Amino acid sequence: MTTTDFWADAEIIHAYSRAQALDDGALVDAGDLAAEAGFRWPVALTRAAWEDAVAWDDADNTRKGTVQDEKGRLWDVLWMAKLAAKRGGNRDRVLFQVLRVPRTGRGQRPRLTTLALMVGPGDCGEPVMTIGTETED
Repeated sequence: MTTTDFWADAEIIHAYSRAQALDDGALVDAGDLAAEAGFRWPVALTRAAWEDAVAWDDADNTRKGTVQDEKGRLWDVLWMAKLAAKRGGNRDRVLFQVLRVPRTGRGQRPRLTTLALMVGPGDCGEPVMTIGTETED
């Protein structure tokens, strides 16, 4: 019996697709900026990674006394992820660090955060990349 035969009659209890995760906001599409950074496959960030390393608005600029925007912060994450992918070899998960000003707390100085770049199959088996926190898989 092959593995395929084993699962042939299995009942699917629940399925949650990448497309649904993007629609629900559990994943945030990196869009065209990922292609500009050199990625050939679609890239999305988990909501937790987005909130930690990318999310930023005018209120954050006022509160932190700095001028940043989400596009610039996303570029930093994508660029560091791209460098990590190059050094990661054939692994399907590689950790990397990004300096970012945290949204929470009073500090204005950039702090390191560790993120994970993961490669896996999309909804139709195509290769896709996901950036999450180091504890997400």
